[in-house]
Amino acid sequence: MNTMLRKSVLGIAGLAFTGGVFAGPVAAHADARPVEGKPAAVAVQGDKLIPHGVQGAQSKIDLNGEQLANAKAIIAATKKAGLPERAAVISIATSLQESKLENLGHLGDKNDHDSLGLFQQRPSSGWGTPEQITDPEYSTLAFLKGLKQVDGWQDMPLTEAAQTVQVSAYPDAYAQWEQQAADIVAHNWNS
Repeated sequence: MNTMLRKSVLGIAGLAFTGGVFAGPVAAHADARPVEGKPAAVAVQGDKLIPHGVQGAQSKIDLNGEQLANAKAIIAATKKAGLPERAAVISIATSLQESKLENLGHLGDKNDHDSLGLFQQRPSSGWGTPEQITDPEYSTLAFLKGLKQVDGWQDMPLTEAAQTVQVSAYPDAYAQWEQQAADIVAHNWNS
């Protein structure tokens, strides 16, 4: 999709989002709590983890051991792919939105089609087999492969980069996780 058309589509989706849509696709995880976030213009602008500043109010959840292990697996896969910390921030924020960093199997009636794993990828959409998609390294590398195909992802706001890969019904929802994702990466990148 060319850049102008993509921006138009994302702009229209953003208007729809602003008009009242604010739920993520995994209703079973409605326990995220808003955090007093920094206004977009105040966050660390030149920072490699949050180069554009956070966009909008931020959410945060407490992570259990499994969720933290999944975040560390995302960081390890990002390093394996030879990508910078910013790619890990985008990946973790995406997984926070899609699954709250839980490696989800099929959720029955709460499932969005055949979505599985950390990124809620779909076997029917070509992301891989159910076994592959529920492997944290595989699913992260698949997400990163998609991210690398997005022209200029390094210079995009997080939510635009994530949405271009994920094609979610809630395109702006990824932004709320940017600060927590950056904190996770900052704390775990060199450990």
